[in-house]
Amino acid sequence: MRSALVWFRRDLRSYDHAALYHALRRFDRVHCAFVFDTEILDALPNRCDRRVEFIWRSVQELDTALDALSREAGGSGAGMVVRHGRADALIPALAAQLGVTAVLTNRDYEPAAIARDRRVAEGLAAAGIGFEDFKDQVIFERDEVLTQGGQPYSVFTPYRNAWLKKLDGFYVQAYPVERYAARLAPKADGERVPGLEDLGFAATNLAELRLPTGMSGGRSLFGDFAGRIGRYREARDYPAVKGVSYLSAHLRFGTVSIRELAAFAWADGGAGAESWLGELVWRDFYHMILWHHPRVVTACFRPEYERIAWDLAPELFAAWCEGRTGYPLVDAAMRQLDTTGYMHNRLRMVVASFLTKDLGIDWRRGERHFADHLIDCDLAANNGGWQWAASTGCDAQPYFRIFNPVTQSARFDPQGRFIRRYVPQLARVPDKYIHAPWKMGAAEQAAAGVRIGRDYPAPVVDHGMARERTLARFAVVRS
Repeated sequence: MRSALVWFRRDLRSYDHAALYHALRRFDRVHCAFVFDTEILDALPNRCDRRVEFIWRSVQELDTALDALSREAGGSGAGMVVRHGRADALIPALAAQLGVTAVLTNRDYEPAAIARDRRVAEGLAAAGIGFEDFKDQVIFERDEVLTQGGQPYSVFTPYRNAWLKKLDGFYVQAYPVERYAARLAPKADGERVPGLEDLGFAATNLAELRLPTGMSGGRSLFGDFAGRIGRYREARDYPAVKGVSYLSAHLRFGTVSIRELAAFAWADGGAGAESWLGELVWRDFYHMILWHHPRVVTACFRPEYERIAWDLAPELFAAWCEGRTGYPLVDAAMRQLDTTGYMHNRLRMVVASFLTKDLGIDWRRGERHFADHLIDCDLAANNGGWQWAASTGCDAQPYFRIFNPVTQSARFDPQGRFIRRYVPQLARVPDKYIHAPWKMGAAEQAAAGVRIGRDYPAPVVDHGMARERTLARFAVVRS
């Protein structure tokens, strides 16, 4: 019998899965594998990492789901072969051990992943084993949406228009994995998903955060959002309101299908669904930019901005990281990130603008901090978002557009509900002062039970003065 190995990565689901479908349709026996890649894990700064636990829980669920899928189709059961080590060595070795003809996987667009897959393909080729990859984590990839001149877009709006014009039912059609599921290979005796401690990691606060993991978690969140997607456009910018989908981590690790989500929004056609579909287009846009311009991982998309003289300011950077800048919305957002591994999208823009344009600190330092803490961190979107906020990226906000952290706070958290949740020192501050508590007099501070400068910091910079410094910083580069 001709057999194949499907290598799961950021696609931890048993349905609507491109590589799994192609393997099951073409081969008599299909094995499934996941590698906890030490090349990635060893570089993580913390042994309590929410992403690792999210993946681990999702792999456990996938292992069970594959077994059920096989049995429902009349097979004898199945599951995951899970390994811990360097994927570029383990996948060729496992493929040879199983005697498969080919390894199939879904495509990754990050430069490090592309280099890893090249090494895997070379190792497999040396053993006479094929390697194939498929589009799965985006709707349109690489060169599928180009300008009329055949070039990649660098401005979002015309890209979005071309993306929407190209979209039809074919591109969001699900892969019918279930039709061929009886061909899943049974799991060998003794195979199991290793424990979190076996991987060298400890449990986090993921359970108490009530972030559901795995395919079941993705379905639960999607089902909840589907009922309120009509309000998305009006509610999405308010962090104290349940307005967004909360599916970002599930999109990152593929426990939901991007085709299913896009198909739902496209079919709905309402204003909220149209707005949310636009966010999925942004996701494809940044993946396209990363694939065509891998230099953005370490460099400004606009090369002229490499000449910007950023400040080192270690004390200011530490205050930003730890949520003690004296600007309540910024601090609440950074404390949310530290506590939960999540940050609302509006707040990501606010804190990124604050770091780069109020504190004058290089966007790469903020991007790295997000990469270390966000459960949903995706290199393409994280890089694109940071360069957008810093005005160094493609189709970025103009350098002279500088978010005022006080007016942003008053507009998007008017009653300070989000602020009070994550900055409890300000819980009793009146609405009048919640966005700028340093304006309270001594008596008002005493009544609110907070002394500015002791219980909660005074602003680390003056926004007006910082704005003038940023304009001058960019003027030097643009002159």
